[in-house]
Amino acid sequence: MNPFVEIENVTLSYSDELRKPAVQDLSISIEEGEFSAVVGPSGCGKSTLMKLVTGLLFPQAGQVRVDGAQVDSPIKIAGMAFQNPVMLPWRKTLENLLLPLEIVSPHRERLRKEKKKYHQQAEELLKTVGLEGCGDQYPWQLSGGMQQRASLCRALIHEPKLLMLDEPFAALDSFTREELWCVMRDLWQQKKFTVILVTHDLPEAVFLADRIFVMSSRPGKILVERKIDLPRPRELDLCFTPEFTSIVHELRGHISEARA
Repeated sequence: MNPFVEIENVTLSYSDELRKPAVQDLSISIEEGEFSAVVGPSGCGKSTLMKLVTGLLFPQAGQVRVDGAQVDSPIKIAGMAFQNPVMLPWRKTLENLLLPLEIVSPHRERLRKEKKKYHQQAEELLKTVGLEGCGDQYPWQLSGGMQQRASLCRALIHEPKLLMLDEPFAALDSFTREELWCVMRDLWQQKKFTVILVTHDLPEAVFLADRIFVMSSRPGKILVERKIDLPRPRELDLCFTPEFTSIVHELRGHISEARA
């Protein structure tokens, strides 16, 4: 079976020729429907990897393929969520959710004619993440955790095959963060899209992912690929078991070696 996301021997340097490449000889392969996580020391190229997959950057060497096609332009089948929800303050929450539909084909051509259907779809997503009835509120009326839930809904509104998550829960308190792990777990189990999560939070990666890729320090490449065999569905109590903490400590050791 061909991988859904494949990065093959990719090297990318930014304009400053005096610096090391951001990534060098980077290879990674992710199956369709898989929940993967990428961890590593700061500056190792995790965000660069995300931009390569989504077609926001292109390598000087190597190839990037998504869903069987070489990435040579920004891809339309991906949704993205970031550490900062970046909600437009002058638009209500429901209107913020609909924003990708105004940009991504074929939805932008259908939005005016099928507005009622899309509104219903957005309301259903809000309900799924515990924000039922919040569509008429402005972002400033929502807590940080509620805004991040809405951001996840916005990333999924156009039903992408691939979801890219760049530190989406890092700015939240620990209780809200764990609550959103469960929201993300449930969304993925319902929809079965492919996920690439970039995070510094090792328990987050172990709780959510099927496989975890550890990147080296700059120039970034994959040092370790760790399959997570913990049974699903996973509950938060799992985080306190010896099996879970053993994997976290193992990954922490790999990252310490990567920094050396």
